[in-house]
Amino acid sequence: MHLIKALKARVINIAVDEGLTDNLQRVAVELPRDASHGDFATNAAMVLAKPAKRNPRELGALIAERLAEDPLVEKAEVAGPGFVNLTVANSALAEVARSALDGEAFTALARTDAPQRINVEYVSANPTGPLHVGHARGAVVGDSLASILALRGHQVTREYYINDAGAQVDILAHSAYLRYREALGEEIEVPAGLYPGTYLKPVGDALAKTYGETLRDMDEIEWLPIVREASIEAMMDAIRADLALLDIRHDVFTSERKLQRPVDLVARAIETLRGAGYVYEGTLPRPKGAVEDWEDRVQTLFRSTDFGDDVDRALQKADDSYTYFASDIAYHADKIERGFERLIDVWGADHGGYVKRMTAAVKALSHSRVPLDVLLCQLVKLYRSGEPVKMSKRAGEFVTLADVVEEVGADPVRFMMLYRKSDAPLDFDFTAVTEQSRDNPVFYVQYAHARCASVKRQAADSFGPELLNELDGADLAVFSDPAERSLIILLAQWPTVIANAADASEPHRVAFYLNDLASGLHSLWNKGKENAGLRFVNADDRNSTLSRVALVEGVRSVLSSGLAALGVQAPDEMR
Repeated sequence: MHLIKALKARVINIAVDEGLTDNLQRVAVELPRDASHGDFATNAAMVLAKPAKRNPRELGALIAERLAEDPLVEKAEVAGPGFVNLTVANSALAEVARSALDGEAFTALARTDAPQRINVEYVSANPTGPLHVGHARGAVVGDSLASILALRGHQVTREYYINDAGAQVDILAHSAYLRYREALGEEIEVPAGLYPGTYLKPVGDALAKTYGETLRDMDEIEWLPIVREASIEAMMDAIRADLALLDIRHDVFTSERKLQRPVDLVARAIETLRGAGYVYEGTLPRPKGAVEDWEDRVQTLFRSTDFGDDVDRALQKADDSYTYFASDIAYHADKIERGFERLIDVWGADHGGYVKRMTAAVKALSHSRVPLDVLLCQLVKLYRSGEPVKMSKRAGEFVTLADVVEEVGADPVRFMMLYRKSDAPLDFDFTAVTEQSRDNPVFYVQYAHARCASVKRQAADSFGPELLNELDGADLAVFSDPAERSLIILLAQWPTVIANAADASEPHRVAFYLNDLASGLHSLWNKGKENAGLRFVNADDRNSTLSRVALVEGVRSVLSSGLAALGVQAPDEMR
């Protein structure tokens, strides 16, 4: 049973009966700010009264009176300027608890009536070295969001855009060529401007094994494309291996270089925009501040200001080669042509200034039909017992994703990368994320799942394993303690949490919810220590045990579904 959806439907039916059809989309049923006011509250009277020129307090009283007659509702009261507070009937809570027993079916209640084809592009790091911990955050955010969107009922494609064109891959090739010469026995020194990390040594070794001294005898124009191709392939293999440490796998890898071969998709996208009147030849205003190399020249520009950007954007450089922005336009045009109805890009926060121009381009390409959501992931700062962590010797400039996963495991990395909004900085402490304490969210949630599994084992030991086969028939209308009711109200929110996290592109909502649900479970467990009547397993009362174990199984089922959505294990035992 999707209780919140059912309550909202009741409220809207009342509004329609009263002829109140304006602003129905703003009607919400949510938790009240103060739990003492009831289980849920609706803003219906507040948002419907003004367009209907009604008194919100009087309208709230009418809605409360009608809701009080509904079998889902035990009590409805108008409060303040027109909010309606609801206390749910025990029979409705029983249906929620029963629905939660089947975690997959309960989660499926979040499925939308309007599924879309959605492309989620994430990581997309330059193939010039190992992934660092900042990439890990974007990887987890994108991968978890893709899973949540799939639970919402959308058809999701996970995509990686390989930035394998431009100066950075030539720098990579020159760096790998030095390691190749080193593998042949030469003494080398990595000059400034090349990549100094030792991670390129295996690439050099492989080149030496494959080509012997052949490459060394070639001119640069001959060896460069060979080394570049081999280096990119080796780096992408390493990136895939790093992502696999977090169980992250993409459906599609799109190469920037292939946007111009065999068909020049960049030129085609520019001409499409030109035909729509969004590309012209002109000059840009001088940038603010002292810009020594600024050149006042006529160039090919995209009218991004038509779509809310600050200035129009260049599509070609002085040498007539394409700008990075032009290639990105072609890439997003390709996504649109592939039939995606919603695009989501996960970027590092350092790309924040790029958002306006890219959303402008997608609006122009799709005639505002396809929305582009850009999620920015802020920096991750690493600590150990409060002290900053030093860089990786292997990478030379940063701490790698592999370093972090090797030390603490995939589960803490995945959960903690989501335990803060992606646009807020994240402090990741190696010591704190491995502590077995209430202050460590990943442990706290996983321990709640393990505790649920332990309760089932205890019940089976006391009454035999057949008791666990009878959970569907348990009496789930017996719960009256505030902690029990609170736990079921938390369960009732699960389908809404999934829906809201998917619609808002905010996977952190699931991590926050799981922590709240774990807290509710642990709180009820602790009350059972003080009050024998609230214990999950009572060896002298089989019926009471059956009811409470059924509730615990509902919690375990939702915890399992939520952790799976985040790519985190749901253990039955904790060491």
